[in-house]
Amino acid sequence: DRNPVPKSTVRLARAIFPVRVQDRPKRGNRVPIELIFDSFLVPSAVGLRATWQVGWQGLYRAGNCSIDLRIEPELSSSRAAVIGQITNHVLPEQEMGNLPVCLRSGKLVVAETLSNRFGEFQMEYAQQPQLRLCIGLQDSKSIQVPLRKFISDKPVAKNRVSSRKQTAEKQ
Repeated sequence: DRNPVPKSTVRLARAIFPVRVQDRPKRGNRVPIELIFDSFLVPSAVGLRATWQVGWQGLYRAGNCSIDLRIEPELSSSRAAVIGQITNHVLPEQEMGNLPVCLRSGKLVVAETLSNRFGEFQMEYAQQPQLRLCIGLQDSKSIQVPLRKFISDKPVAKNRVSSRKQTAEKQ
């Protein structure tokens, strides 16, 4: 180096042209997830003809983390809320606050927030296909959880019994 660049000039250049950090972790940085509990798979209690379950609850494991999720759809609406908590089940005392949490549909960010000091988060969103919850961890890894859609795009049949009657009357 014949003419080394002064450190002050390098600092100024970095201030003007900051180093870009990827806002999305690479595919190899995703932590594999495992579904531990799904409320839709729990059998009904003996003697009950039906249960009234509006939302869904699930528990996932991803590396050292547990993700407890609840999705509550709004009745007569295409909106829903996701309420969750991320914890470290290996080191429970580890704080899981200020983690970026977002809902994505493809590349579109539908909603985003930060977890609080207990690892809790909550977001409201319009339901749409291919929705996934993305949680950024401190070691530049991410957790991605696919979310199911709780409303149908198809109109609900008015009454199956009346349609059976109409079919029987035609014959």
